[in-house]
Amino acid sequence: MATMTLIQAIHDALSGEMERNPGVVLLGEDIGRNGGVFRATEGLWERFGPERVIDTPLAESGIVGMAIGMALYGLRPIAEIQFADFIYPAFEQIVSELAKFRYRSAGQFPAPVVIRAPSGGGIKGGLYHSQSPEAYFIHTAGLKVVMPSTPADGKGLLTSAMRGPDPVIFLEPKALYRTAKGEVPEGEYTVPLGKARIVREGSDVSLITYGAMVPVAEEASGEGEKDGVSVEIIDLRTLWPLDVGAVDRSVQKTGRAIVLHEAPRTCGFGAELSATIHERSFLHLKAPVTRVTGFDTPFPYALEKAYMPDARRVLDAIRQTVHY
Repeated sequence: MATMTLIQAIHDALSGEMERNPGVVLLGEDIGRNGGVFRATEGLWERFGPERVIDTPLAESGIVGMAIGMALYGLRPIAEIQFADFIYPAFEQIVSELAKFRYRSAGQFPAPVVIRAPSGGGIKGGLYHSQSPEAYFIHTAGLKVVMPSTPADGKGLLTSAMRGPDPVIFLEPKALYRTAKGEVPEGEYTVPLGKARIVREGSDVSLITYGAMVPVAEEASGEGEKDGVSVEIIDLRTLWPLDVGAVDRSVQKTGRAIVLHEAPRTCGFGAELSATIHERSFLHLKAPVTRVTGFDTPFPYALEKAYMPDARRVLDAIRQTVHY
């Protein structure tokens, strides 16, 4: 085991898979000699050369379109979008083309493209560098959507994404890039997509979350424990396909559920999770499902801390749900 930050684990997964599979190609803005805006690809241009670590123009639609073509011809392209906020110019390519190739060809032409994008707030990036767009892509059939919260999961989930047959939107919580540290298995290591992780077991309420909100959930749960409340934390890891079994088992055990994410509330993924829980576990519930989310506003700069859910807001939700 080696101790790594999340960004180091992402780098380890990329370099390991490029070493293992000569068909893996990276492309994106400034990922070559510069190593990317967050240095996820630092040193890979020198190691693997400019034909496999490709600096592109500032044109997200072109980046994704080129990646689709590479995948259809047998390569394994990994496209980096500098910030998730900049993915929208490629929305047409992702939603109308990439997500549909495997289905429209009856499986003859899968397009195994992985699109990496630093997501969410927490670094004072303001409204153009802090958005959480996961719900758009969860809504699109044919895409898998993944967001790790630990270095080990960052490496394991990204490796699985790079080896799978489907396109994957791999959202990386940039607030955790250098703050999340942990042991990461060396060498080949995978974490299966579609399987949630039980961060901590509990009996009174289920707290379902992902990405940068996992440490927030842990802090709030620790405070809840002082009140005698036992909180179970579920880190979804793969947002879609959802590990609905893990959610069912937890909620049916505790009888209460809180959904936590930093994306806006209206039509956020929390709404789908809440509906799913009510449909599948209604008779087990002792209280309505509670959502703790960002607000339905543009992401603010000066008020970033007020916008993002914190342990205090989550603890309030825990208390309200338990005492409903």
